[in-house]
Amino acid sequence: MRSVLGLTLLSACAPPPLAETTTFTYVLQGYPGGRLDAVERAPHPLAIIDLSRDGTTAGYFTAGEIARVRARGKRVLAYFEIGSIETFRTEYRALRGGGLVLNRWPDWPDERFVRYWEPAWWDRVVRPRIDQALRAGFDGVYLDTPLAYEEIDLARVPGETRAGLARKMAGLIVRVSEHARRARPGFLIVPQNSPELRHQPGYVQAIDGIGMEELFYRATDEPCDESWCRENLKDALALRELGKIVLATDYARRPANVAAACARHRRYGLAGNVTVVDLDRVSPPCE
Repeated sequence: MRSVLGLTLLSACAPPPLAETTTFTYVLQGYPGGRLDAVERAPHPLAIIDLSRDGTTAGYFTAGEIARVRARGKRVLAYFEIGSIETFRTEYRALRGGGLVLNRWPDWPDERFVRYWEPAWWDRVVRPRIDQALRAGFDGVYLDTPLAYEEIDLARVPGETRAGLARKMAGLIVRVSEHARRARPGFLIVPQNSPELRHQPGYVQAIDGIGMEELFYRATDEPCDESWCRENLKDALALRELGKIVLATDYARRPANVAAACARHRRYGLAGNVTVVDLDRVSPPCE
């Protein structure tokens, strides 16, 4: 048994080494009955789930629930966003009038980018979420929206530049890593997308892997042929060469596209997941 932030947790069966992971499941909503039964039964050795069953702080998954999933020989990463906030989150209601919330994300109308470099964002949102993930016994965190540095309306942040925002995003991820690993050495840090941040000081050392969406198939069943797809793959593979696991999520339903995505995951040595954009179900692992 071990204690994290004052909470005693049961040890679990050890999953295979992270570097040997070839498949994972990624479920952010639609937990039947608010429970993790489907994730617990899934054959994948790694699961990414939301920190909360319903987006509220009252709905945080408990240490007992996470322990049951881990007891099946799984690592479990807690998903949350570090560059934006959804309007249904508990924290959003408290932040609306504080100057932290910026422009809407056109791709996701219920989501707003934030001043992620401000101390208040760390103190009121990011640090409490890390601490909750530690208390609940997650193996690590899965950090979405590092891409905020590219999407923030610069007119809303006078004096800022894309290059400066990139440095500040990498700095936030480094701070997440330092804070979490002081509490629990070996805690996993996995940001999603923006692999080009590997060029920022301290970033590579701060992370254990990277999650990549739409390397091969965009939502849904659309081959990713744009130049940015090739650039993302190049940067992700560079991180893989540095010993970081790459968790690749592609969005496809057609059997031929699912098979093609799986084949490319194997070809490039990526841990793969082919699923639906709603991320509301456990998808079968690649055969």
